[in-house]
Amino acid sequence: MREQPVAVERLLETQRGAAERIAALFRRDDVKYVLIASRGSSSNAARYAQYILGRAHRVPVAFATPSLYTLYGQPPRLDGALVVAISQSGRSPDVKEVVEEARRQGRPTVSLTNDPSSPLALASDLVLSLEAGEEQAVAATKTYVNSLAAVALLFAVATADRGALDELERVPSQLALQIERSWDDVRGLEGIDGGTVVARGVNYATSFEIALKIRELSGLLFEAYSSADLMHGPVAAIGEGWPVLAVAPRGPAFEPMTEALDALKARRPRLLVISDDERALARADVALPLWTRVPEWLSPLLAVVPGQIAAMRLAQLRSIDLDSPLGLSKVTLTR
Repeated sequence: MREQPVAVERLLETQRGAAERIAALFRRDDVKYVLIASRGSSSNAARYAQYILGRAHRVPVAFATPSLYTLYGQPPRLDGALVVAISQSGRSPDVKEVVEEARRQGRPTVSLTNDPSSPLALASDLVLSLEAGEEQAVAATKTYVNSLAAVALLFAVATADRGALDELERVPSQLALQIERSWDDVRGLEGIDGGTVVARGVNYATSFEIALKIRELSGLLFEAYSSADLMHGPVAAIGEGWPVLAVAPRGPAFEPMTEALDALKARRPRLLVISDDERALARADVALPLWTRVPEWLSPLLAVVPGQIAAMRLAQLRSIDLDSPLGLSKVTLTR
């Protein structure tokens, strides 16, 4: 976790040229939509990309269904697609198969991976290396944040938005501050046996990543929801004392999130709030501040940090070995 600021800085320093080459693919006349292939934590980075790349190019950003390519042998027609694969290891066979099929159909392909010599990278037209360095943790931390940063870099370069690039270049120092402060902030997790993570907008990805990290490390059942989806029925399962972790930084999604927080408070849950807004933090039983103001489009790079630390501490409270959590392996190969 503590390597994340340096890892993001290294990505920004070394991958600008790769991002510019990839950005040219987005401008091709025959590209009508983006199709993302991913698994695991990379699928949470892909959720972020749905918002960010969709905004950048005003085209649909969809998720591939790898089993159609592997188990069923019936890949869809990919006319108009730019296929982007996100895989931290670059070794998932089913993600690679989506890329290989796209190339068979003559579509441009890109991979975002931490291993530029991996099978996925070798199968792709262009590669943006995550530059995270070796990820020794079983539950990915710095490779996940660098996946977000890679997507953010593509956005800034593809839109030729100098202001966005300046904002992104400030993230490493902001991330370092967030890690140091959150290390002390994340307390009061005793007695938690499950929970719900809720967010909206670009941090929809953050809710899924935090829930995944808690499940991976501690084995506790945490589910992630958009606040809008939660209010469409699943909120009925939230009762008095049930842990709810809300990700609510300021931005376009903030007001809907505060409305959801008010509705949740009436159910008397145990409410943990990640936010840079005092009004949201005041609603919390456990306040987890974002200590520096970042534009909402970059907030997922910081907002995930309290969740990463919470996942670690929940595992420690259950006496689980963080280097071998519940028999998980670092790389999972699916087909």
